[in-house]
Amino acid sequence: MRYPIAIEPGDETHSFGVVVPDLPGCFSAADSGIDEAIENAKEAISLWIESALEEGESIPAPSSIETLRQNQEFAGWVWAIAEVDPAMLDDRVERVNITLPRRVLARLDEHARASGQTRSGYIAHLAIMA
Repeated sequence: MRYPIAIEPGDETHSFGVVVPDLPGCFSAADSGIDEAIENAKEAISLWIESALEEGESIPAPSSIETLRQNQEFAGWVWAIAEVDPAMLDDRVERVNITLPRRVLARLDEHARASGQTRSGYIAHLAIMA
């Protein structure tokens, strides 16, 4: 997914502000310039989408920059694209095979049981928390 971002230029005393107009409340900032602003926006977008999915909310599709530029709120701002992996929007279940030593698998199962989860659920939880 390619989300347009609006970057408010900074200077020696002000950070660059970043807004993702298509994702309400999604914003970021950067101290060192536009490249950092784009990278920070990607992280903010990923976190916003992950949170929305966990809450069962839908994910808005990206708008065109041309449409968003018409909003006078962003007059004088720089426009860029922050690209995020579309796989993070896909909640379909996929079966996978993994290979682990038995001792690791036993510990994994022990922790999963202790937390009241299945093996798959526990692995998913660990990945999301990482």
